[in-house]
Amino acid sequence: MENNNNNSIPPKNGKPKVRFNPYLLYGVIVIVLVGLFMMNDFSTTREIGWTEFQRLAGDDVFEKLVVYNKKNVLEATVKNDRKTLVFDPEELEQVGISPKVFVKIPSADKFSDFYDRTVAEKQISAQVSYKDGDDTFWNILFSAWPILLIIFIWLFFMRRMTGGAGPGNIFSVGRSKAQIFDRDGHIKVTFKDVAGLAEAKQEIEEIVSFLKNPAKYTELGGKIPKGALLVGPPGTGKTLLAKAVAGEANVPFFSLSGSDFVEMFVGVGASRVRDLFRQAKEKAPCIVFIDEIDAVGRARGKNVNVNANDERENTLNQLLTEMDGFGSNSGVIILAATNRADVLDKALLRAGRFDRQIHVELPDLNERREIFDVHLRPIKIDQTVDAEFMARQTPGFSGADIANVCNEAALIAARNGKAFVQKDDFMNAVDRIVGGLEKRSRITTAKERRSIAFHEAGHATLSWLLEHANPLVKVTIVPRGKALGAAWYLPEERQITTREQLLDEMCATLGGRAAEELFLGEISTGASNDLERVTKQAYAMVVYFGMSDRLPNLNYYDSTGQDWGFTKPYSEETARRIDEEVQRMVNEQYDRAKSILAEYAEKHHELGGRLLESEVIYSEDMEHIFGKRPWVSRSQEILNLKEEEQKSPDGEASPSA
Repeated sequence: MENNNNNSIPPKNGKPKVRFNPYLLYGVIVIVLVGLFMMNDFSTTREIGWTEFQRLAGDDVFEKLVVYNKKNVLEATVKNDRKTLVFDPEELEQVGISPKVFVKIPSADKFSDFYDRTVAEKQISAQVSYKDGDDTFWNILFSAWPILLIIFIWLFFMRRMTGGAGPGNIFSVGRSKAQIFDRDGHIKVTFKDVAGLAEAKQEIEEIVSFLKNPAKYTELGGKIPKGALLVGPPGTGKTLLAKAVAGEANVPFFSLSGSDFVEMFVGVGASRVRDLFRQAKEKAPCIVFIDEIDAVGRARGKNVNVNANDERENTLNQLLTEMDGFGSNSGVIILAATNRADVLDKALLRAGRFDRQIHVELPDLNERREIFDVHLRPIKIDQTVDAEFMARQTPGFSGADIANVCNEAALIAARNGKAFVQKDDFMNAVDRIVGGLEKRSRITTAKERRSIAFHEAGHATLSWLLEHANPLVKVTIVPRGKALGAAWYLPEERQITTREQLLDEMCATLGGRAAEELFLGEISTGASNDLERVTKQAYAMVVYFGMSDRLPNLNYYDSTGQDWGFTKPYSEETARRIDEEVQRMVNEQYDRAKSILAEYAEKHHELGGRLLESEVIYSEDMEHIFGKRPWVSRSQEILNLKEEEQKSPDGEASPSA
């Protein structure tokens, strides 16, 4: 969301209105206090009698005398080499550079007579000046500067704690911090800028349509949902959809984050909720968008022994009351976004508050192509860049990831001095984001390089030969990130996974360790990540999916989050059987991997040698060594089906966003 928070208010009559900056006032106060501090030398002072002053003056102790006529007070500055004649020994340690003494004189005339007589008799060198006023104001100011400093510090911290409220608005801490975008705002994002997300946009567009033409729905007795919750993984476009709503609806749009309600003062969060809905009702019809609502909408009563969240729960209670407090057709619609819907309070999700949950999932193949089309518009590309090819190379990427890929590719091309961004730049950007930065400077011995090459060749061989394993895209033995070698695959975008598919993936993952033991005669720590993935997958098959022969059709996972207080919902005997079944399943796939590698040992060695020589191989090299794969991936089937629909006279191609 655009933030127009600057030091000038938009002009109403053509002349901009400059805001007063309170920090300028703070700066002036600091300068004054520092000046007063520098002017005050904090020298030790004492008061003496008129008789004692006459004796000391005769000894030429003073270098400067100031007479205040109205007060009949004399201020005398003591010479540094005569301080011992005026002050006691215990006072000398606290004496400053210019110690002073004060004398109550009979009158200015008598002092003048005394001074003239002493100068004539003893030739003293003290200089005399006369002043009509006194130093009462400066004395008060010098004594009050610590209090002024404390007041300044208090005002500063009060401003910080109140989130920017000025000295005159300290008690505005309970007001809403939402940014308001009116009809004439600067939001330029529309639904055309949101690629993919067809189903989510359809439901959002219905809300926008109601705000533009409410009679269309109310005449039939229909009621627009009071609230819609956007749920999905990070980077899938939830906030972007909200921006598009703000640009399309042409109604006032309130935008804020769930953390804006959280404050250290008791009752502030609830007060801000009340103020937000008060403003929304005044500007109805309007939309209120709360981003990351899980910051304030977490389920209540999870930690009954901890009272630290009482303020957050009070804020949630007020939010629940306000959301269900206005009329059904009042025109105030609540949009919220979160990627943690499982932690939200059930009362917040019930009908009447958030009637709809709009799931914004990761984009599929066609949606990724549309997203690439959007982000490639401002980038200078040549004919080698194909959005559909890039979409196939980025499975599992979110919209934010794709935007990052395009930006990273442009940076790589600029770094290499190119005039256009090419296909290789995009591929390098994908490798950079997925695998990390290349570290060619990392030192590896010839034995380590051979072990890494045979390990990665084992993965590549099995993934090429197994039917349900993910097809290979690229293999490298160049260190990248924390990995000494890496392999990129093109996973199938399927909705369900069978037992055979999981077993083939497990066998391909164990191919690296199997190749080390079979062809090198020793194993290394390089397979630790592979073993971790295989172990988790095997436990999931046994405990969650019920794919075990000894423990079939059982699921020990509680998806509701209500575990009833149990540590585990099975006995110790069942736990032992689960461990045995997982061990058996992993061992079977490991033996299967060694059997396949032994059968294709010659081609595996050829692949490993090519890796050692060129450091990087692609699917074309695999096809040259092993031949074409007899299986077609599901993503390729989808593309073939789409091409057939486009060629068919009855088929209609979907327009690109």
